[in-house]
Amino acid sequence: MRGVTVADDLESALEVFEGVRPRLFGIAYRMLGSATEAEDLVQDVWLRWQAADRSTVTNPAAYLATATTRLAINAAQSARVRRETYVGPWLPEPVDTSADPYLGAERADALEFAVLLLLERLSPNERAAYVLREAFDYPYPQIAEILQLNEPAVRQLVSRARKHVTGERRTPVDSAEQRKLLSAFVTAARSGDLAELEELFAPDVTSVSDGGGIRSASKLPVHGAQTVAKYFRSFKDRFWVGVEVELSTVNGQPAALLRQDGKVFTVLTMVATSDGIEQLMWVMNPAKLGRVG
Repeated sequence: MRGVTVADDLESALEVFEGVRPRLFGIAYRMLGSATEAEDLVQDVWLRWQAADRSTVTNPAAYLATATTRLAINAAQSARVRRETYVGPWLPEPVDTSADPYLGAERADALEFAVLLLLERLSPNERAAYVLREAFDYPYPQIAEILQLNEPAVRQLVSRARKHVTGERRTPVDSAEQRKLLSAFVTAARSGDLAELEELFAPDVTSVSDGGGIRSASKLPVHGAQTVAKYFRSFKDRFWVGVEVELSTVNGQPAALLRQDGKVFTVLTMVATSDGIEQLMWVMNPAKLGRVG
C-alpha cells in the first residue's frame, strides 16, 4: 500500500480549502467592502494553507477562518487610510448575489450597502466581531480565540457594533416594496417628473455617487427631497439617453443595472422606509463593476 504523496496531500488540502472558501470570501468581503480585495485575500490564505504544517491542525475550518479574519483586520486598517484620499464618496463594490456562488451560499446578513457603510465607521476589531457573530453565528469563545481577546471583551465589541448599526438605521421596507419604489424612481427620473420624484422621496433623502474620479459623478452627496428631485431633472436628457435598465439583486437587495451598448456602467441601489426613499447609491466607478451584469 503506497504512502501519501505530496500530490495527494495537496489535493486533500485543496478539497478542504474549497469546502470553506465561500465562508472565507464572505468574511473578507464584509470586512473590506471590496470583492476584488476579498478575492486577493482569500488567495493569500490559500497560499498560507499550502505552506502550513497541516498535520498539526485539528480544525481546518477554524484555522482558515482565523487566518482570513486576521488578514482582513490588517487589510481593513490599510484600506481606511487609502479611502481618505479616494476621490468623491466611497461605496462598496457591488456583488450580484442572485448568481454569485460565494456570497449566495451564505447568510445575507451584513451585505446591504447601508450596513457595509455603517461597518466602515467601526474599528477593524469591532467590524470583525460583528461580522463573525451576526453574519456567521460564530460562538463568542471562538470569536475570542480568533481575535485573541477574552470573551467579555468580544461581547462588548459585538454589543457596541450592534448598537451602532441598529441605532442609525430606520426599519427598511420589504424587498418587494423596495423593488417597486426603485422601478418607480427610474421611471420618474427618466421623465424628469419633479412632482413624482418628490412624492417618492423621504424629506431627508440623500443621493450618493461613487465615480472614483474616473466617471463624471457628483463628488458630493446631494440632500433633501426638493434638491435631489431638481438635481435628477437637470440631467435627465443627458444621462438616460440610450440607457437600458435591468432590475436585479445586488448585495442581497433590489438594484438597477444601467447599461449602455450592452455594458453595465452604473449600479443603482437604495434604502427605503415607510417615509419613502431615504438614500440612493450610484456605483459608477468602472473598477467596481466587474462582478455585476
